[in-house]
Amino acid sequence: QVQLVESGGGLAQAGGSLTLSCAASGVSLSSYTTGWFRQAPGQEREFVAYIRPSGHNMYYGESVKGRFTTYRDSAKNTVYLQMNSLKPEDTAVYYCATAKLLSATRQGLYDNWGQGTQVTVSS
Repeated sequence: QVQLVESGGGLAQAGGSLTLSCAASGVSLSSYTTGWFRQAPGQEREFVAYIRPSGHNMYYGESVKGRFTTYRDSAKNTVYLQMNSLKPEDTAVYYCATAKLLSATRQGLYDNWGQGTQVTVSS
């Protein structure tokens, strides 16, 4: 049974940093593209970033490019999302998910999802 568990969310001030974790069981993240999405209240789920199975290729949404970094610790079977220079508009529930395709920015391409972790950025 595949399980993805996000953690690390919380309250941060604008300009601050948070690091989210996505710990997997029942699946090796080295075999899938792992994506990050976020959803703010009343808004559609938005693509944030993904990391390919190789662990060397990442892609970011325009709104987070240059501020967020995703990386993987294969020994821990965990993917991280380092978020710097946080803005109030980064406030959302953040989800991680896995996909078989190498380049996947649409949520419909992802098969397994975590429960999400809340990030709130105050101004």
